[in-house]
Formats: sequence, structure tokens, C-alpha cells
Amino acid sequence: MLTILGFAMIATFLVLIMMKKMSPIAALVLIPALFCVAVGQGAKLGDYVIEGVGTLAPTAAMLMFAIVYFGVMIDVGLFDPIVRAILRFCKADPMRIVIGTALLAAVVSLDGDGSTTFMITVSAMYPLYKRLKMSLVVMTGVAATANGVMNTLPWGGPTARAATALKVDAADIFVPMIPALAVGLLAVILLACVLGRRERERLGTLTLDEVLVGEPGTVLAGAGGDRLTKSGATPTRTGGTGDVRGAEAGTRDAGGSEPAAEEEEFQGLDPHRPTLRPRLYWFNAGLTVALLTAMIMELMPIPVLFLLGAALALTVNFPHMPDQRARVAAHADNVLNVSGMVFAAAVFTGVLTGTGMVDHMADWLVGAIPDAMGPHMALVTGLLSVPLTYFMSNDGFYFGVLPVLAEAGASHGVSSLEIARASITGQPLHMSSPLVPAVFVLVGMAKVEFGDHTRFTVKWAALTSLVVLGSGILFGII
Repeated sequence: MLTILGFAMIATFLVLIMMKKMSPIAALVLIPALFCVAVGQGAKLGDYVIEGVGTLAPTAAMLMFAIVYFGVMIDVGLFDPIVRAILRFCKADPMRIVIGTALLAAVVSLDGDGSTTFMITVSAMYPLYKRLKMSLVVMTGVAATANGVMNTLPWGGPTARAATALKVDAADIFVPMIPALAVGLLAVILLACVLGRRERERLGTLTLDEVLVGEPGTVLAGAGGDRLTKSGATPTRTGGTGDVRGAEAGTRDAGGSEPAAEEEEFQGLDPHRPTLRPRLYWFNAGLTVALLTAMIMELMPIPVLFLLGAALALTVNFPHMPDQRARVAAHADNVLNVSGMVFAAAVFTGVLTGTGMVDHMADWLVGAIPDAMGPHMALVTGLLSVPLTYFMSNDGFYFGVLPVLAEAGASHGVSSLEIARASITGQPLHMSSPLVPAVFVLVGMAKVEFGDHTRFTVKWAALTSLVVLGSGILFGII
């Protein structure tokens, strides 16, 4: 009974947000509360929620201060050179822009944290997509999938969890998987080419005519003499069949933005903004490198690192109290949206775990595996990792399900290392799960409805996961 209710709760949540019948926060809170009452455990709802909040509170704290930190870094101009380099590569070609999104997300993902990856990627690419009227779900989908492939780094989380759960070395899991993961990354770049070509056919290639200064929703960093047309001017196009109005509508439909939202200011890359601190550029770069290095080396808990980093960045770059308050207020909207989503997700995960639904779902799935599949348990693990890491937290899958799968595989001569390697192939889809707080940073900053992102991304991310799994089998790694 709990198995059926568990799947029903997840399905109800996904259907309602994809049909836009409820907001993600409301759905994350109300649906599990109703199902908790339905299983006869309504009296324990408070305990489940408090336990879930306690589990996710460090994540919420990390996201809050990470948003403030990287928001300040964007304000002071740390990432402006990256944007200029991207502009030189992209040259207002939609296909190049989508490829640039994939490459930027993959490179920044080396820090092992999805939230920082999405903040940097969206900050750099969002103005380009808005100004060229490209589909914003293309940006979020490609960024999330690229980050999912890179999330398998030993310091990214899943590989370390698999190593801990099965008592094997993380390097023995990750290093042999590098060829398969490289193929997965190539698949993401190929996907970016396909999606970018679609955008090019829809919009055409725009010529960047003149500099924009202070215009909302535009990229304001020049690149190699190319410039964007002013808001209200008619862009020059070469090829393509879509007009400006059609492209605008397509972006609005895909991204869920309203016309008023398109006129919101995006001052992050204005080369004349008063928050720029060019004299402190190397200090800010050094602070960011030191922060990311400390994260990778796990010198301190990540929430503490970002708390200290945000406080130091604010104090050095904006020594006057009014300026500090203004910077915090400027990023308060993102902080509130993301932290609110994390605590709402705590209700969902708390009920899913506390009622025993997740355990019953895992036991049912493992029990449904035919005995004849025992010698192929690595393949089974890889296939199961795709949906299970989407519907469950990584902790639930790696510490709850993976040991059972490894034990079943061991009885048929399948090594724990093969099981562990197969288990990380579902990460490209996992990064778009509603149980991953970082995805709400992505859709929030990109102003994309979570339902739109899910509907667009799931099929491509699942396909990428299968490519990684197939490559691992083909290379004899799994």
C-alpha cells in the first residue's frame, strides 16, 4: 500500500506542476501533507517535517550565502571577462550560444557544486538568451544536463556516496568511468548543437550592430567589434524564418515569462554599473579560487565557507553599510525563492522518508528484478539509477537501494565496483529532480517555470544517462 501511495504522491506532484495547476512550493508542501494523512500518519506530520527541515537546513544555508556571494561577485565584475570571451565565440549565433552554455556549465562544474555552476552560467548567458529572444528552457536544460554529467566527479557527491555505501575507493569508481563520462559530455555538446540549430532556424543569425548601455535584458559587454541592436530597433537577420514577435512568443511560452518580466533590469553585466570594483578584481578572483579550493578539499563545511566568503566579499567590496544593505536587498528575491523552495522540499522528503514510502518503493523495485537478471545486475543498477535518482534523494538511493543491489549482484559474481560505476550513470537526469535544491537556483535565476523545465529536459537528460551507461558497457567498464 505504501509503495502505491509513494508512487502516486510523486506522480501527483509532477503532474500538477507540469500542468501549472500549483506552484512548486505549494505542491511540495500540500501534496505530501495530504498523503501523510491518507496513510494514517497525520499525527506525525510535524515530526516528519522537522526532521526533513533539519536535514536540508545546511543546504538552505549554503544556497542563501552562495547566492549572496556570487551575486556580489557578479556585481563587482568578476565574471565580465568570461562573458566577453563567450560573446567572441558566440557572435550572436544561436547555435554557438547553446554550445557555449554547455561548455561553460561543464567547465564551472569542476567545482563540484551545482548551485554555483548554475549561478555563474545563468549570470553569463541569460542576457544573451533574452536579447536574442532564444528559448530559456534550452539554456536551463543544457546547463542542467551538462552539470549532471560533471556531477560524477569524486568531490561532487554521488561518487563519494557510492564509495562510502559499498566500502570501495572513489578513485576506483571514477577514473575508469572517465571515457564513458567523456562520451556523455560529447552527447551533451551534440545535443546543444541540435537544439542550437533549431533556435537558429527559428530565429536566424542576428548581426550585433551597436553597443547597448543601460538597456534592460541585454548583454552589455562588447566582443570583438560586434554589438547588439538597441531595444526597439529591428535586428538584422541572416537566414531563419522566425520574426521578432514569433521568437518573443516562443521564448515566453517556453520560459513561462510574461512581457513585463522581459523588461526587468538585468544589470549584472553593465560595464558602467556603479558596483564595479576593477581595482579589487584580483582580490575577488583570489578569494573565489580559495573558496572553491577549500570546498574541493573539504577544509570546512560548505555552508560555513560561503557564509565566511559572503561576509568577507561584502565587507571588502562595499565597506559602507548602506552599500552592503543595498547589495543584500538586490539579491534577496533569489535568496527567498530558493531557500523557500528548499524548506518546502523538506516537507516532501520528510514525509516520503518518515512514512516509509521510500523504503517500500525501493524494496518493491529490487524485488521485481527477475533472478535471471542477476548476472547483469550492473546493467540493472544503471537502468534503475535513472528513475530512482530522479524520484529519490542521492542519500536515499546510494545508502538505501545501492547496498541491496550490490548484495544481489555479489551473489551472481558481479563486483561492487561495477555496481558502483553503474550507479552514477543516472546523474544527468538527477540534476533536474525536484528534490535537488540547485535546480531551483537554475530555474529561478533564469525565470523559467519548473514545470516547463521538467517537460523539456527530462527526455534529453534521460537519453544522456543511457548514453553514459551504454558507453560504460561498450568500453567494458561496467
